[in-house]
Amino acid sequence: MTSAITLDDVGIVLGGLRILEGISLDVRPGEFLVVVGASGSGKTTLLRLIAGLSRPTQGRILVGGEPVAGPSRKVAIVFQDYGRALLPWRTAAGNVALALESVGTPRAERADRVAALLAKVGLARHADKYPSQLSGGMQQRLQIARALAQGGWVLLMDEPFGALDALTRQGLQDEVLRIAAETGLTVVFITHDLEEALYLGDRVVLLGSHPGRIEQTAAVDLPRPRNQLGTREDPRFLALRRELFGHFAGHAA
Repeated sequence: MTSAITLDDVGIVLGGLRILEGISLDVRPGEFLVVVGASGSGKTTLLRLIAGLSRPTQGRILVGGEPVAGPSRKVAIVFQDYGRALLPWRTAAGNVALALESVGTPRAERADRVAALLAKVGLARHADKYPSQLSGGMQQRLQIARALAQGGWVLLMDEPFGALDALTRQGLQDEVLRIAAETGLTVVFITHDLEEALYLGDRVVLLGSHPGRIEQTAAVDLPRPRNQLGTREDPRFLALRRELFGHFAGHAA
């Protein structure tokens, strides 16, 4: 499989407004692709199309070589609003178990799988807590664990760290990079933060606005694993930020 995700001349009109137009893009298996753009550029709409939660009005979308006709178990999504994404009446373990129940994991296997997934995101000691008893960063970790429990190989993330403080955000950036490296997931990550895009991505796609279209793509040739200080001080990081900033600022205006 040469392409995990293919978008071929994709566009969508909602409420008489053209939100996206002429989006053509191939995402490689195991790639960490970051889409960056200003508010209103159609980033979330693009993610919903890949997830099968919305249908394009033009073009086609393939995941694993198959047309996207609706939501699929092979594609998991992590939403920005973690507070509403989690079930408040279920514990952390119960929220993760929900995904296992939905994919038909035998009951006898669930406890071990839940424990392993909570450990993977650093929540092993919080299995019996409810979402309201967890910090924002912990709630987002829990949402990631539930997405991983789905067992898919494509992970879509819609500005998942936008509401978090800087230190928590940096910690979760590193956690997601570690998980992606360990699992080989194909990740499409949405953000409006250019520095976050460059820190995380193998490749960055800059989305223009009104309607949303691809204005520029850039390969991020920086060594992995990334480091919050060393990577951001790397001359190649600074050069890419300088190169893309003018385009980004122009479309954010």
